[in-house]
Amino acid sequence: MAIPSIDPYPIPRGPFPARVDWALEPRRTALLIHDMQRYFIDAYQRDREPMVTALPNMVRIREACCRAGVPVVYTAQPGDQHPSRRGILADFWGGGLESGRDEEIVDELSPREDDITVTKWRYSGFQRTDLRQLLGHHGRDQLIVVGVYAHMGCMISATEAFMSDVAPFFVVDAMGDFTRDEHQMAAEYIGKRAGLVCTTAHVLNALSVTDQLTVDTSTIRTGSH
Repeated sequence: MAIPSIDPYPIPRGPFPARVDWALEPRRTALLIHDMQRYFIDAYQRDREPMVTALPNMVRIREACCRAGVPVVYTAQPGDQHPSRRGILADFWGGGLESGRDEEIVDELSPREDDITVTKWRYSGFQRTDLRQLLGHHGRDQLIVVGVYAHMGCMISATEAFMSDVAPFFVVDAMGDFTRDEHQMAAEYIGKRAGLVCTTAHVLNALSVTDQLTVDTSTIRTGSH
């Protein structure tokens, strides 16, 4: 079952709640690129918002992480899932991806040799996976979250990171969603309850220096850019 076409919408600009002022530190963080598979991205018009902004921002963050030695982790759902694996997810979304093209990460973000791919079965990248163990193995207690969809897998993965004492950095302009309202809701929830909502510019600034830099969240609070 294909994902229905997603109408273009502007990425929310905030202001978003800011309960914490965590410092994003390259030696402590990992990057989660969430579900950027063709099956999901085919629903967008690549030359329109949100993807015309979000996808290049994801690429920029991935490149900065590579330069800074930050581990890059992908989630990817498998195709042709057996009904016993798919479970009640099928009641909401049908059979899901088919094996082959549907499973591929989009070319712009194609995983590299040293990147990690986690096979994902539910909304959260932590459910039925070893993501938490992988972060522990690499000594990481922060997680930059980008990808799709903001109000489902990204929000829930970020929330579960929080519940595992991993601080999530929710990069609002490096995500896509179904609608602006759902995208906005996700950012507001994370800002209130589970993490720090930030922009690509803040992440790039933090990753570009060798000393530890506190991400300035003032523009998120005020809505200025």
